[in-house]
Amino acid sequence: MDRDSDNDSSEASASDQKLIARFLDQAWAERGLAKASLSSYGADLRGLAGWLVSRRNALATADRGLLFDYLSVRHGAGMKPRSGARLVSTLKQFYLWAVEQGLRSDDPALDLATPKLPRSLPKAITESEVEALLKAPDLDTALGLRDKAMLELLYATGLRVSELVGLRGEQISLAQGVLRVRGKGSKERLVPLGDEAQHWIENYLREARPQLHPRPEPALFITQRGTAMTRQGFWLLIKRYAMLAGIRGTLSPHTLRHSFATHLLNHGADLRVVQLLLGHSDLSTTQIYTHVAREGLKAMHRKHHPRA
Repeated sequence: MDRDSDNDSSEASASDQKLIARFLDQAWAERGLAKASLSSYGADLRGLAGWLVSRRNALATADRGLLFDYLSVRHGAGMKPRSGARLVSTLKQFYLWAVEQGLRSDDPALDLATPKLPRSLPKAITESEVEALLKAPDLDTALGLRDKAMLELLYATGLRVSELVGLRGEQISLAQGVLRVRGKGSKERLVPLGDEAQHWIENYLREARPQLHPRPEPALFITQRGTAMTRQGFWLLIKRYAMLAGIRGTLSPHTLRHSFATHLLNHGADLRVVQLLLGHSDLSTTQIYTHVAREGLKAMHRKHHPRA
């Protein structure tokens, strides 16, 4: 039975509740953490604080032994590895903050080891599924032409969805057939468009975009209201087209990025070239796709080889 969310039944003391709120407020103000992250940090700290109440202790006075005991209890209750890694990270950040604030002189979480998690393989779809997806938009409509151009561009370049919807007209050079992308860490990279993507972008700009909204708008891909396409809006589009294409399972814009990388490697692309195209700063991040490509080759061998 998974009891990952089970903590001690005791509630955190009022003083610990205030301390946690103070930590979260400062984390939000200084680091701009998302609501989901703040909620997770709060839940982790309240769980520990409640457990400490039954030990007649508190967050500000807990020592290294108590933290180890708490982690042991949580692991024994069936805490999942990812939850355990997050809990350790929360404790490390909280107690480092407590030391910086002068709330205590030592850091009891300093020696806590973050568990190593198995790296999950990115999910990619087959080349035939990509073809079906790219054929799904209705090319007789302006919206269909826009969606076709977006899908072709996403698969041709491996852009992140935020990079795709954030594109501006000046970032594309149709004369040179390249795209200038500003990715994570404000790092710029040049990505080739490919003939198909360039063809559909030209069609979109010539035929569809003026129909959608004649008013000038810096965003390359716009809605019927003339505003820039959002990440959520494009996610809904790709989900609808996946259903039309008969693709089972969850398909997201990031799936096409994974498919872009996997299919390049399947066709013999150099790993460092794929790294540059994806905008990865570390080659190890790109290497995960070699495992996906290898598994695909194994599956193909099992299916088609007479002695597999």
